[in-house]
Formats: sequence, C-alpha cells, structure tokens
Amino acid sequence: MQKPPVFTDDEIATFRAEIAGRRVPGAYEPGRWSVSPLNRDPAVVGAMPRTVRFRDSTLRSIEAMPGVAAAEEAKLTYVRRLVRAGVAEVTGAGAAGRTLDELKAEVAAVKDESADCGILCPLVFADADVDRAAEAGYDGVQVWVDGFGETSQIYKRIYDQAWAGEDWRETSPIRTRAQVVGSAARLVERARERGLRVTTPMLMVSYLNAELLQETVAALAAAGATELTLFDGPGAVGPEAYAALVSRVRELAPDVEVGLHPHNTFGLAVACAVAAVRAGARTIELSANGYCGGPGNADLAATTLAFEVLYGVATGVRMSELTALARAGEELTGYRVAWNHPVTGPLAFNWGGLDFITQEVTVDTLLHNCLEPSSVGNERTVPFTPFSGPYTLADKLSELGLDPSNDQVGDILRACREEMAASGAVLSDEDIRKIARRVTGA
Repeated sequence: MQKPPVFTDDEIATFRAEIAGRRVPGAYEPGRWSVSPLNRDPAVVGAMPRTVRFRDSTLRSIEAMPGVAAAEEAKLTYVRRLVRAGVAEVTGAGAAGRTLDELKAEVAAVKDESADCGILCPLVFADADVDRAAEAGYDGVQVWVDGFGETSQIYKRIYDQAWAGEDWRETSPIRTRAQVVGSAARLVERARERGLRVTTPMLMVSYLNAELLQETVAALAAAGATELTLFDGPGAVGPEAYAALVSRVRELAPDVEVGLHPHNTFGLAVACAVAAVRAGARTIELSANGYCGGPGNADLAATTLAFEVLYGVATGVRMSELTALARAGEELTGYRVAWNHPVTGPLAFNWGGLDFITQEVTVDTLLHNCLEPSSVGNERTVPFTPFSGPYTLADKLSELGLDPSNDQVGDILRACREEMAASGAVLSDEDIRKIARRVTGA
C-alpha cells in the first residue's frame, strides 16, 4: 500500500534542518536522545560531577515488599543480572537468619560476574554481624544507625519475647540517643579493624535536627566510617532539603563520602538524587523498578537516564539492559510496573494513535519521544484508537499483512470508528482484520 505523501522531500529536508538547528551535541545524541541543552549548562543546573556511583539494594528491598517470597536461587540469578548491567555496587539481603554458606554464595554471585562490583552486607547491628560479613568475603558493611534514641526500641527484635510474655528489657534495654550513636560508632570501629568498608545509614534522617546531625556525623566519622549515608525511609525529605543535608554533612566531615537512600513518597526520589549529587553526594542507593516497601525507592532505570541523558553524568550502567532487567524484576517479585512507568513501562513510548503523532517519525524519531526506546531495550508501539486517522490505520493494516487501496482504507476507517463507538472499546488486531476483510470482500 502506497500512502499519499503528506510532505515533499524538500519540505521534510526543511523541517529536519530546522530541528537540527535547535539541537546541541551532548544534549542531542543521534539515534539515542534529544533533550534540552539547558540541562547541560552549568549556569542553569550548577556543577555536576563526571560520574556517580549507584548502589543497588534490590535484594534487601524486595524483602520489605508486601507478598514477596522469592527463592534464594532466584534472587542470586537476579543479582547476577544487576552486576552484568553495570551497577557499581549492590547490597545483599542481610545476615539475619542466613547461614555462612548462604552469605558466601551471595558474595560469589556478585564476584563471579565482576570482581570490580562491590557488595555490602546491610542490617549490621552487632559484633557477630560484622564478623560473619568479614568471613563471608563482603567488601563492606552497612552499620544502620537508628534515627531516634529511646524511640528506636520500636524497631528492635523484641516482639517474639513480648508475645511470649517475656520481659525483653533484660536483654534489650531502652537506650538514649548517645547510647545508640555510641554503639554504632563501636561497630564501625570493629568493621574497620576487620578491613571492611563501612557505610552508615542514618535512618529517619528527616528527624535529625541540626544538633543531632552534627553529633551523629562527628561520632561516625571519628570512628572511621567510609560513607555517611542519609536514609529517608518515610520519603519526607525533598530535593532542596536533601541538598542542604548533603552540604552540611560535607562541611562536618569533608574527608568522608556522602551517600543517600531516597524514597518516592511524593514522586521525587530521582529529583532528590539529582539534588543530592549536585550538592556533593557520591553514591545513590536505589533499586530495580523502585522496589521496596511503601512507595519504594528511586528507580534504577529512571535514575540512570536522568543522570546519563539529562545531565551527562556517567553511571556505568548499560542502558540497553534496563528494560530486560525491569521485566526480570517483575518475574522475581510478581509486581508489574505501571504501563507508563518511566523508561521501562510497556507503553512508556506510546503516545496514542493520532496521525500527527504516529507520522512525525517520518521526519524525526526524537520529537515527542526524547529518548530512543531501543537504547534502553524498550520499543515504540502505535495503537489504533477512535482518534486515529487514515495514516495510522494504513500502518496498522500493513502490519497485519493487508493491502487495501487508499479508498478502501477510508471505508475501513469509518467502519472501525462505528464499531468502537458502538462497543465503547478499542479494537483488537483480529477485530481490525475482520472489519477490513468484510469491507474489502477479501
């Protein structure tokens, strides 16, 4: 089927020349993306680093999701995919309730794929946790620092004892803030003595006022922490506040790296990551598909593209792997991303069926889609809807292996619209095929 041309070759050349004149190298990468050059202008966005480190926490985070009980081998298979995709570091699932052999297998799953990929043991609260992590071969540990003093008792493992009528206070007494921080600092020292890197997730960071932040940072830095990590489980810290926290921590401990773990309560986790890195954070903790409890973390794919495409900051992540990684995450957890989930959603590059949308690709593929779907392993799809015109229908008929005349396309279009108006639903490919054959008598 030969569609009637809308524009002449000269007109298309004129359009392309105009588009090219609006683009700037870097912000425009032919066949990959086309974004505003303002994103790359330091006068607009401030100074951004050349690189940023991603730490994927999917293994730990999925255990906080409702209704997920993935098998150990399935989780190890997934972490291997993460490493192959180029993430710089991963956190394991934690030592609690796991044998030393299981911990060693987790380390091996990472190191067998890439000796350069770091792996940290999270949820370290006791000397035994540090020692087991060192024996298993982890590169480092995460010494979690409760955000409160006395109130931190809520998060202790006391509930089985309470249920049994036992007094947990004898084995797990309520502690002051100074005791909480002092205990964490002692664990940091022990881990450093064992040759481990130590990141220190400061939990509930939205509750750390200026005085508490200063005291906590001073104690952890003095103990030898290699990273001070701002953990915002509630998602209560906005981008500007995150930037302020990072700047303050860097002032207090200029020789210690700063990391962050933002949550997506207000849809701002990626924005928080960008703001924090601009302020000097070195590491972002995130997860595939944003998986975690509640509203989840910063999404690996969206955060990767934000840094790589918008700001030109290298992440080391292989963008072409992102959609496959997202789908594998869905299989692991049973939780599907939204149809329009940024970057990896199944219809993230579907702009509906209007003719001007579907036909603009004959001029340039990076207009409404500022990102080429194939660059992230995704695809552009085109639906036929009640608002589609003859050009979109002609493309659909050709896709279905049908070759009606141009006049017949108009008749098929009217018949399809009548059917959709009557049914209140879009047509399947088979519906369109049947209508086309009925109209053409084929």
